[in-house]
Amino acid sequence: MKRLAFKMYLNPGQKEEYKKRHNELWPELHKLLKDAGLSEYSIFLDEETNTLFAFQKVSGDVGSQDLANNAIVKKWWAFMADAMRVNPDNSPVSVELEEIFYME
Repeated sequence: MKRLAFKMYLNPGQKEEYKKRHNELWPELHKLLKDAGLSEYSIFLDEETNTLFAFQKVSGDVGSQDLANNAIVKKWWAFMADAMRVNPDNSPVSVELEEIFYME
C-alpha cells in the first residue's frame, strides 16, 4: 500500500461549499476512486492559509491525481473550479509532498 500526500488551495470563503460538495461526492466519482485502488482519502484544511492537505492510501501505482483524462474527473474539476485554485484545464493546483516520516 502506497501513501500519497499533496496540498491544494481553497479560495477564500469557500470552506462550507467545499465541505458540502465533498459530503455529497458523486457516486460515480466515488466508484472510480475505489476502482483505481484508493482505500482511504482524507482532506484537511489549514484555515490560516486556506491550504488543503490531502492524504491517500493507494494500492497500485495511481492516485487520484493520475486520473486526469477521465471524463468524470474532468467534470468534477469543472464543478469545483470556483471553490479552489485551479490550472487552465480546471485541475486543482496541487503540490505533491514528500513523506519524510512514517510510524506504524
